[in-house]
Amino acid sequence: QVQLVESGGGLVQAGGSLRLSCAGSGSAFSTNAIYWYRQSPGNQREWVATINAGGGTNYAKGLKGRFTISRDNARNTVYLQMHSLKPEDTGVYLCHYLATWGQGTQVTVSS
Repeated sequence: QVQLVESGGGLVQAGGSLRLSCAGSGSAFSTNAIYWYRQSPGNQREWVATINAGGGTNYAKGLKGRFTISRDNARNTVYLQMHSLKPEDTGVYLCHYLATWGQGTQVTVSS
């Protein structure tokens, strides 16, 4: 059974940084694309970034340069490094693959 566990969220001031982790189970984790999404109250869940099995990355418009997605297949973990955080980055960040979602980790950016 595939499981995803996110961690690393917290409260940070605007301009600060956080690194989120997504730990996955299952042998397919390292051979599949992994996605980060975020959701804030009253808004739809939005895609943030993707890393494919080969390490290629894609980012939502406006996030490239502030956010960096990476993976460590030996640890079955994908990371989301976030810099220059803004209050509008506040939300629950979730990782996703193979129809599975983690429980999310809360990121709150204060102004």
